[in-house]
Amino acid sequence: MTAFPFTVDPERTPEDEEAGRLLFARPCTFVKGVVALDGLPPDDRPEICFAGRSNVGKSSLINALTGQKGLARASNTPGRTQELNFFDLAEGRAWLVDLPGYGYAQAPKKKVEAWQRLIARYLSGRTTLARAFVLIDARHGVKPVDHEIMDGLDKAAVSFQCVLTKADKPKAGELAKVMEQVKAALSRHAAVFPEIVTTSSESGAGIPSLRAAIATLLAGR
Repeated sequence: MTAFPFTVDPERTPEDEEAGRLLFARPCTFVKGVVALDGLPPDDRPEICFAGRSNVGKSSLINALTGQKGLARASNTPGRTQELNFFDLAEGRAWLVDLPGYGYAQAPKKKVEAWQRLIARYLSGRTTLARAFVLIDARHGVKPVDHEIMDGLDKAAVSFQCVLTKADKPKAGELAKVMEQVKAALSRHAAVFPEIVTTSSESGAGIPSLRAAIATLLAGR
C-alpha cells in the first residue's frame, strides 16, 4: 500500500493562529445534551464534532481549546458521556459537539447499542456538519473500533480529521512509531482529511494549531 501523503502538525500562519485565538477567546457555552435525534438544536450554523474512544480525552481537549476547565465534563470513568453535548461557540458562530465515547465494552449492551445508533444517525444525517475530528490516543494508535466509526464517516461522506491526544505521554521514539501506524490506518479511509494534529491538553501543545485549523474551516478556506 502506498502511504497517503499526510501533513503532520503543519506550520500555521500568524494570521491563522490569531484567527483561531480570537474564535476561541469568544464565549463558548453548553446548550444541551441530546439523547435522540428529535432533540437536536437547529441546523442554523456550521458544526464540528469530536469523536473518540472512551477516555481518549475529548472533554479535556474541548476544555483546552476553549480555555474553560469545567466546560466539558471530563471523567476517569469510561462511558460517562452518554449524550451528544452541544456547545454554542462564539455566540452563534458554530455548534461544537462532544459525542459519546465509543468502544467501552463494560457498559450495558443495550446502552452501548443505543449510543452507537445515535452517533451513526447523527453523523449520517446532519447536513451542517463541516468536519468530524476523530481523536486517537497517542499512546495506543488506531484500534479496530476506531475503524468502525471511520467506516461510517466514509459511507456518509463526512470529512474527518485525526487529532492525536496525550502526545506528551509517549517518548519521542514511541510517538514516531505510533504516528506511522496512524498514517497507515488512516490511508484506508476515503473521507479522511490529509492532516494530523498532535496535541496535549495538559501542556497545551498543538492547541493553537487546532484552533487555527477550526477557524480556517469555519471561514471556508
